Amino acid sequence: MLVITVVILLLYLFLIGKFAFAFDKVTVFKLNDSPAKTKFTVIVPFRNEAENLPTLLKSISTLNYQNSLFEIILVNDDSEDPSKDIVTKFISTSTLDIKLIENERQSNSPKKDAISSAIKISNYDWIITTDADCVLPKYWLDSFDAFIQQNDAKMVVGPVTYHQVNGFLKHFQLLDFLSLTGSTIAGFGIGKPFLCNGANLAYKASFFNSLNGFEGNDTIASGDDIFLMEKALKTDVNSVRYLKSTHAVVQTIPQPDFKSLLSQRIRWANKTSNYNNNFAKLVGLMVLLANSVIVIGFVLMVLGLFHFKTFTYLFLLKLLIDFLLIYKTSVFFSKEQALKYYLPSSLLYPFFSVYVAVVGSFSSYKWKDRRFKK
Repeated sequence: MLVITVVILLLYLFLIGKFAFAFDKVTVFKLNDSPAKTKFTVIVPFRNEAENLPTLLKSISTLNYQNSLFEIILVNDDSEDPSKDIVTKFISTSTLDIKLIENERQSNSPKKDAISSAIKISNYDWIITTDADCVLPKYWLDSFDAFIQQNDAKMVVGPVTYHQVNGFLKHFQLLDFLSLTGSTIAGFGIGKPFLCNGANLAYKASFFNSLNGFEGNDTIASGDDIFLMEKALKTDVNSVRYLKSTHAVVQTIPQPDFKSLLSQRIRWANKTSNYNNNFAKLVGLMVLLANSVIVIGFVLMVLGLFHFKTFTYLFLLKLLIDFLLIYKTSVFFSKEQALKYYLPSSLLYPFFSVYVAVVGSFSSYKWKDRRFKK
């Protein structure tokens, strides 16, 4: 057991250590004052988001970008609350080019259908997606425009973080999310992108259509972002870029309670087994194995079958290498205050992640008041 644990943790240390150093290889993009040129179609699918839509719509209304260079398409996915009324009222008082359409269901994935429905009627080639529970920064579109002008890209992955974070549970989620985001950036740093987030993702509609959209993974409810990026990477790996800019950071909200958090993470875990990216599978496996040996080692220690000092040393090694990546990511997003929750979160995380991985591999999950099967 000791030899296996040491080998797994050494491999994990090498992987996360490589990520921590690769994080800095993706340079921070500096926004300049060059004239805007890119025309965007911003797509926002929503279902039962009456609580969050006013905040999103307010951030849309304060975007700095020239109004004639972008349109907004909001896609109602069979909402059962006042979401549609909120959007309709906003459109009636706004000077922006905004459309409200209904989702055309074609597959097992409502969100993919919503995005596809919007792309069909989009006026511009550059599509940028976000979620209804997000807040968009003032220079969001300016950042994407400047980056696109300076880089030969067909898909651009943008940064996402949490806001409205208070209490242990939400800081636990923030630290977990910082780890994922740090790994996302590091993947681009080593030339092996494997993660992205549909809350801040841009791509050309022509490129999307050349990939046949979401065809091939539309039976999977989630993954409108990662599976599309996998197809893009197979077609043209150099066309997918990461926009590491503080002006492009989209903020979303953590889950309000533990039950919702489990549901969300199980939803994320459900799509992992369908990854086609071998590097993504390897990373997922290494993370699972590292957390599993910590859980098993803890149980054996409690039973008196594993030395306390040995377990403590091994756990501290994992703790320190994880901290390096999370620290760098927290500095970029100005979320250093979350680090005071790092130790208690690290004690809980191995048990949480192993549970989610096991349950997510076999069970269905509920999301947006719908039940989805594995």
